[in-house]
Amino acid sequence: MSGRQHRETELARRIRAKGLAVGRIAAQIAEEIHETCSTQFGTTRVKSHRLAHGIALADVIEQVRALFERDGKPPPGIGETLLSAYESGLKRPGPEYLHYLCSVYRVEPAALGYDGPCICGHTHKGPLPGRGEPHEGRSTHAGPSGGREQWAPPTSAGSSGPGGDEDEHVLRRTLLALLRGKDGMGGLDAPVHGAVENIRRRLDETLVSATVSPAMLDQWEEATAGFGRQYMNTPPLRLLCDVMLEFSAVRKAMDKRQPIDLQERLCRMAAQLAGLSGMIMINLGDHRLARSFFRTGRTAADETGDRALRAWVCAREALVPLYYGDPREALNLAKKSRDLAGQTPCAAQAMAPVVEARALAALSGGGKKDVVDQVKRALQRARAAFSQMTPGEQDDSAFGYTERQLYFHQGDALVKLGQAMEADMVLEQALAKYGPSEWLDPLLIRFDRAKCKVLEGDCDEAMNIGFKILRDLEENYRTDIVMKRAHELAKMVEAKSPQHPMLTPYLDLVRALTNDAQAHRSAVAQSGRGHEEPGRPIT
Repeated sequence: MSGRQHRETELARRIRAKGLAVGRIAAQIAEEIHETCSTQFGTTRVKSHRLAHGIALADVIEQVRALFERDGKPPPGIGETLLSAYESGLKRPGPEYLHYLCSVYRVEPAALGYDGPCICGHTHKGPLPGRGEPHEGRSTHAGPSGGREQWAPPTSAGSSGPGGDEDEHVLRRTLLALLRGKDGMGGLDAPVHGAVENIRRRLDETLVSATVSPAMLDQWEEATAGFGRQYMNTPPLRLLCDVMLEFSAVRKAMDKRQPIDLQERLCRMAAQLAGLSGMIMINLGDHRLARSFFRTGRTAADETGDRALRAWVCAREALVPLYYGDPREALNLAKKSRDLAGQTPCAAQAMAPVVEARALAALSGGGKKDVVDQVKRALQRARAAFSQMTPGEQDDSAFGYTERQLYFHQGDALVKLGQAMEADMVLEQALAKYGPSEWLDPLLIRFDRAKCKVLEGDCDEAMNIGFKILRDLEENYRTDIVMKRAHELAKMVEAKSPQHPMLTPYLDLVRALTNDAQAHRSAVAQSGRGHEEPGRPIT
């Protein structure tokens, strides 16, 4: 302990002793410690509460771990280094750790120096279970997972705008409901849909109307990159809630115009978050809202003047018409993305020609030689562009473009061309490159391989593959894009063998899973509206 820290601790110890002597509670002592020590030592509110309780960092960690164990959760990753970063103000606790810190100190987030309500939606003030004396007690409600670092927005009147806080509450309640075990929600309920759209629209409004420190932007950029890493292995609605809460924080920071250098960084992050939200919306099956997010992303990207970023947003947007029935528009957007990228080595230079190839293959409806030649030339351009990308871009499945994605999309184009043998070989290579936690692309690859079997005339094997995919499919991954591929496989089998004996039970299973997803969606939506029983523990 340094001399400065020793003096801070000694002064806090004296304040605590005097406060206890006159009957003050810990929260009152913490406030006095903060008032006295903040000017001399920069003591934060969250640190003041630990000093007011007279405990060390290790004691707080053990209490948090005990609460995690009580709530049936795996041991948390929080340690003394991270807690010290919270106390120094370098980082802000994520929603879960903030909930448990409030539980330990028996206060609300504002008392620890953080704006906004706790994600559990309940007060932390009250008697400690099993004790009679009035304490600023902890809630018996366990928060959700997700201890990532988040920006602590500055307090300013009206910063969230009319309805902004309520939209965030809807997302928090939905996230909480998902993490209580109701993970089967595959799509969007009306309140969640409305909250997401409202947040996106308010960012649109503030983009045209923002002062934040470079260090804060560093933290935001790290969080945004983290969302990109989660894209392939996190259920889409869960990820959407996290992304939209960060999206809302970005909008609040942009209520005032930024200095030009910070404005560019913030707009870049807004473009990435909007683009990622559009990608999630594609997975959830809301192509209208996906297009809206990509439009917001284009607005933000245009502010940066970054050709690579603008091209990335455009290439990602091209997937909306590609997946939802308009390959000609997908082809036009892919060409626009290629033009935006120009000669700049970037992910879009590889993504755009791949989308071109897939759109051309979809338009051809078969294996015409001239179309096959065009598709293969586009894929060759994509491979050449991929070789020019940086290692970081080649390892980023959301904001970059990976080799496994290149193989997958190449195989998908070959399936559309009807070249089953080559497609299946490429898709097999692609599947081997994905990790066990990555869910969406491997599912789509397996459906494509089933289509290869149909093209080869083996409908029995195609149906067996389809049945296995659906039977193994977890509830929270029954999204629109997955079920759409399941229907596509059925249509191919029906065209090849209309009376196939496995076709009817397969379609019955598809319908049953779709109905189950809708039922779970309604259950989660009900919980997301805030109907939790006041005294009911959240597990």
